[in-house]
Amino acid sequence: MKRTLIICLLAAGLALSAAASAQAACSVEYKAKRDNPLELFFEVAVVPGPCNPATAEAQLRPILAGKGLTLLKIVSVREE
Repeated sequence: MKRTLIICLLAAGLALSAAASAQAACSVEYKAKRDNPLELFFEVAVVPGPCNPATAEAQLRPILAGKGLTLLKIVSVREE
């Protein structure tokens, strides 16, 4: 009985840690521009979801477009 309880608690802890890491924030360094007059930006943004360049780009493009910016390049992606 005691052993079963310990195994259940360990399994629950592993499941919670996996869920927490799946929703970890992603820190993205990027380059962007604004035209007329030309302005260049090198900034860091935090986006949710899987931490890879493709997902970061898909999430950043509409955010930047709302600010009148065009994404030029994803420089780096780091999980926080």
